[in-house]
Amino acid sequence: VPVVSFEHVSLTYPGAGAESLTDIDFKAMRGQTIGVIGGTGSGKSSLVNLIPRFYEATKGSVKIDGVAAEDYDYKALRAKIGMVPQKAVLFKGTIRENLLMGLPEEYKKKLEENPDSRDETIEKMLRDALEISQSAEFVDNKPEGMETMVSQGGKNLSGGQKQRLTIARALVRKPEILILDDSASALDYATDLKLRKAIHGMEKTPVVFIVSQRASSLLAADSIIVLDDGNVAGIGTHDELLASCSVYQEIYYSQYPDKRKEAQV
Repeated sequence: VPVVSFEHVSLTYPGAGAESLTDIDFKAMRGQTIGVIGGTGSGKSSLVNLIPRFYEATKGSVKIDGVAAEDYDYKALRAKIGMVPQKAVLFKGTIRENLLMGLPEEYKKKLEENPDSRDETIEKMLRDALEISQSAEFVDNKPEGMETMVSQGGKNLSGGQKQRLTIARALVRKPEILILDDSASALDYATDLKLRKAIHGMEKTPVVFIVSQRASSLLAADSIIVLDDGNVAGIGTHDELLASCSVYQEIYYSQYPDKRKEAQV
């Protein structure tokens, strides 16, 4: 059973005349990485926002583990999903407190009963999340480590550090589905690559959706969905799309102009 399947899904926002997404149809199996790329306003965020039911499909069906998304209790559905938005949001408090917000409900209850506890399982969840998100090194280098205070909005951290901690928070619960909505844009290419490798090496590899404007972040994806004005312009691997999808060629070659020259030779 696919972890996520879109069956001829369309989305029209309330009060909007035209559809934002039209007839989206694909399956994502456990451990796969699905890239989503397209120009500004092509519907990339709209597509991934249907998975945790921030919006409801107006046609077709979004299924999670074979069950229609709307048949899930909201809490149960969102417990399966780690979502990292475009804008990294951190709260005033310690790095540790920010990460604890990502805990599954049963562990949050444990902590409420005993706020000062240093439960080994919880500590390991936080540690793993820091390692996978490539945050461990910079957190360990701070004199207070995880007890370092984060100012409101994370103003005392760099853009890349904020993004990595937001990704760490989503990874704490070891989600079945991880959605990175343009959330690695402040990372350099080497860190971005390490992050993707580490996610792939997780014990239970989640289905990962990477929404990106950067073709380089999606080169290794199992499948890339190319959106153009709410429609699917192509679905396939990087090589397949480069051979067959003009919208993808345009995006890729605009970012790698010298590759276009090579292709023309």
